[in-house]
Amino acid sequence: MLYLVIGIVSLVASGLTLFSGFGLGTILMPVFAVFFPVEAAIALTALVHFANNIFKLFFVGRPADWPVVLRFGLPAIAAAVAGAYLLVRSQQLPPVAVYELMGRTHEILWIKVIVAGLMVVFASLEVVSGLQKVQFEKKYLPWGGLLSGFFGGLSGHQGALRSAFLIKCGLSKESFIATGVVIACLIDLPRLAVYSVYLRQMDFNRYGPALVLAGLAAFLGVYAGSRLVPKVTVRTIQNIVGGMLLAIAVLLGTGII
Repeated sequence: MLYLVIGIVSLVASGLTLFSGFGLGTILMPVFAVFFPVEAAIALTALVHFANNIFKLFFVGRPADWPVVLRFGLPAIAAAVAGAYLLVRSQQLPPVAVYELMGRTHEILWIKVIVAGLMVVFASLEVVSGLQKVQFEKKYLPWGGLLSGFFGGLSGHQGALRSAFLIKCGLSKESFIATGVVIACLIDLPRLAVYSVYLRQMDFNRYGPALVLAGLAAFLGVYAGSRLVPKVTVRTIQNIVGGMLLAIAVLLGTGII
């Protein structure tokens, strides 16, 4: 069941990320978090996300707007390091609370509280109509990079904020997609470097099969999604994803998972 769920989610999410306001990490990280510790889930998602973005560059990366990439991406790199570092440090903090439920001990950890709170925020960006329309002027691109990079490093949620800033840059659909992919790669590199503290300790006998399956399914999703970009709208799917994010955020924040 674990591999079936991860494979299907990676396939669908990877295709949707080409033209939706949310990214692969927004959907895949909570699914990994159901089966694995949340810090491992974030690191695994970052690996799949980066490999997936590199793959996407070959399909849709050519029309990227490099002035926009630099104005948004350079601040994002520094902010991603800060966010990822905060994630690593939060793992060393004592639990917020410990309680018993149905004969099991549950710990509410700071890392889970932080990630759960961010999931609520980004789920709201998907399901609340007014928030979906939030956009920012082009002059605020460096600030957008800082915000998107920081939250990308902290929890892997960067797509919604990135889209909100890039949408006002007057880019064609193809350039918008390509620019977003390049920026996502720039954010992934530094956060993976910081996450290496987790990756070095990771038991790849345990996590390796899920990681490989997610990566292969994500590649297939990119290939299929690149051919559906002109045709697909995803409002209903955004609502479903938002609802799932909220549900998993509650489970994380209460220490149940």
